[in-house]
Amino acid sequence: MAVTLACRSLIIALGALVFFLSGCASTPSGPATNPRIPDAGSAALLRPGDSLVVSIQGVPDPSNNGVQINDQGIISLPLIGIVNAAGLTPSDLSQRVRATYVERRIYTTVDISVAVTERYVYVGGEVQRPGRIIWTPDLTLTKAIQAAGGFTLYARETSVNLVRDQSAYQLNVILAQRNPGEDVALIPGDSIQVSRSAF
Repeated sequence: MAVTLACRSLIIALGALVFFLSGCASTPSGPATNPRIPDAGSAALLRPGDSLVVSIQGVPDPSNNGVQINDQGIISLPLIGIVNAAGLTPSDLSQRVRATYVERRIYTTVDISVAVTERYVYVGGEVQRPGRIIWTPDLTLTKAIQAAGGFTLYARETSVNLVRDQSAYQLNVILAQRNPGEDVALIPGDSIQVSRSAF
């Protein structure tokens, strides 16, 4: 009788161990492939967060105006105030600003140029140096993580969130490191959030 109880206890203990191990094995390790993310149009288009210099020349009071496109996609300039900028190219924006000055009869002729000074992506959460990363045309998800100092010990590397144009995507950075085809090209304004691992 004692042997039977001991056997039953052993069987129950082994069953619990198998159940625990199978649960660990089935824990999701992140997506097997990273999702294909829409590129949201050309990276040449101006976006919220972009820093610009708008030069106003050929007038009695020429100026170089450092501005940043705000979350509503607008900038503010002397004498004309608010101008919608997001979604335009720098050339389109210079034409819009020029037309506004002329239509409002502030200037009859004016030369406008728009230069993009800095564009950013944002990296937060479990990285060594969270904050803004200057965007370059070759910036990818793995490069942005590296520029932020790499992951902390607590980072969940297989489940990193990328937010682009108010849509979120779950990405596996380990997969992207192993297979460059799974890395994601970033565009200005992207926001990366590295979550904390449960273990």
